[in-house]
Amino acid sequence: MNANTERLHALGQSLWLDNITRDMLDDGTLARYIAELSISGLTSNPTIFEHAIGKGRSYDEQIGALAREGRSGEELFLQLALQDLRRAADLLRPIHDATGGIDGWVSLELSPLIVDDAARSIQAAARLHAAAARPNLYIKIPGTKAGVEAIEESIFAGVPINVTLLFSREQYLAAAEAYLRGIERRIAAGLDPKVRSVASIFVSRWDVAVKDRVPQPLRNRLGIAIAGRAYKAYRELLGSPRWRTLAAAGAWEQRLLWASTGTKDPHAQDTMYIEALAAPDTINTIPDKTLLAFADHGKLKGVMPLDGGDAEEVLAQFARLGIDDAALAEELQREGAEAFDKSWQDLLELIASKSAALEKMARP
Repeated sequence: MNANTERLHALGQSLWLDNITRDMLDDGTLARYIAELSISGLTSNPTIFEHAIGKGRSYDEQIGALAREGRSGEELFLQLALQDLRRAADLLRPIHDATGGIDGWVSLELSPLIVDDAARSIQAAARLHAAAARPNLYIKIPGTKAGVEAIEESIFAGVPINVTLLFSREQYLAAAEAYLRGIERRIAAGLDPKVRSVASIFVSRWDVAVKDRVPQPLRNRLGIAIAGRAYKAYRELLGSPRWRTLAAAGAWEQRLLWASTGTKDPHAQDTMYIEALAAPDTINTIPDKTLLAFADHGKLKGVMPLDGGDAEEVLAQFARLGIDDAALAEELQREGAEAFDKSWQDLLELIASKSAALEKMARP
């Protein structure tokens, strides 16, 4: 086991891979990451699958077969994604079982086309989780206003949810509140309160958004400060009487997850977010490149302060420069949803193009 990644694991942070491809399943890369680099879960999204399907020919045989069956569009894509995610879930199942469900998860995103429709999101989440037929598969729902309603109802229905596209303490707390309400309703209805969930705070996109608006000393500091503020809220929630009541009834905590932790600034340290976000009872989803960099030369310099450290002081410096973090959080969430929407459309166009090309090749 790599010493650097093992140190993070030992302090109580889970490392999940922010990627999945059929090639890494076939060639043993994912199995090696699990065995050697402390990877104990992974996430997927439309962009990840667009890149995976667009490179090489690993998916061509299944695309051709499904197309010949009359499958197309979203239905065809979900068959591709579920095949990969089931295989990954099975690889991670021993970790899931050994940790009592804390770890060993994979995630599948709902169609971005329905994110503003809570009723359709609730139905799709239940349908996809059932179709996956794996206990260690999260359904990803964005923490938008419509998403919050879908999160509560899905948790009440017993569907494990990865809340995605959270960019602030306030957005995190709205997602946490939805989770708590769902669990409280299950208890009131006499149902098992043990439903897993994670809440994903996106980090590096903050720094990309303000890179041309701040002086050098403040570059690449906003995302970490936002994360520190959210972490403080997370720890306070876990110490609250409301949560202690639910925990006493057998409920599981909704773990905080750091997303978008690959360094985007070519002049910055490639492991800076991993090192700054080291914190017990959290998850860090890491791109391959960043994972390998941290394994090679990362350093665990300390643990994130429970009170967020200097987060508020740093955020005050940004405020003095005219950066409204509340408004920017809303903008980043909207842009994130739009980016996934575009990736989804590009993905469906790619699959349609591949299907047509494969059909043409198969003709006598």
